[in-house]
Amino acid sequence: MIALKRILRYVQGTLHYGLHLYPSPIEKLVSYTDADCGGCPDTRRSTSGYCVFLGDNLISWSSKRQPTLSRSSAEAEYKGVANVVSESCWLHNLLLELHFPLSQATVVYCDNVSAIYLSGNPVQHQRTKHIEMDIHFVREKVVRGQIRVLHVPSRHQIADIFTKGLHRVLFDDFRTSLSVREPPASTVGV
Repeated sequence: MIALKRILRYVQGTLHYGLHLYPSPIEKLVSYTDADCGGCPDTRRSTSGYCVFLGDNLISWSSKRQPTLSRSSAEAEYKGVANVVSESCWLHNLLLELHFPLSQATVVYCDNVSAIYLSGNPVQHQRTKHIEMDIHFVREKVVRGQIRVLHVPSRHQIADIFTKGLHRVLFDDFRTSLSVREPPASTVGV
C-alpha cells in the first residue's frame, strides 16, 4: 500500500506527460545505473535501475528488483552495472544489424566507487567470488574498449529515479533529463 501511494504521488498530475525524441548527433550510447542496497523492507532485495541514451534520446530503461540478495552496496550496484552493460551490448548489436555502427565506446555512469573499481581491476578478491560471472562479463567489455565505467556524483545520477523515492525538485529534474515532458502547446483550431 505504501508503494502504491508513492507511485500515485509521482503520477498525479502527469498523466499527459510523454517521452519526447529530438534530433541529435548519434555517436555513442550513454547509460546510467543505480541500485538501492536492500531497499525492499520485506525481502531485503535490492532494486536495480538504468537508463540508456542514444545521443540525447532515451531509448531504453528498466527498474527491477534483483532476483537474489546482495551482501553489500557494491554488489548490488555491480549487478546493476552488469545489467546495463548487457542491455548496451544488445543495443549495440541491434544498431550493427541496422547498419549503424557506433564509433565510440558505451559510457556507463555509476555512483558507487567500489563497483567502478571492480569493473577495471583484474584482481579477483575473496569477497567478490559470489558475483564472479558479472565481474568477468563487464571486465571483458572494458578490456575490449567497448565499455567505459565512470563515476557520476549521486546528485547527477539520473537512474536514481528508477530505484528510490526522491524529493520533488530532484524527481522533476531527473524526469526532465529523461525527456519525459508535457506535450508541446496544441495548435488545434488556431
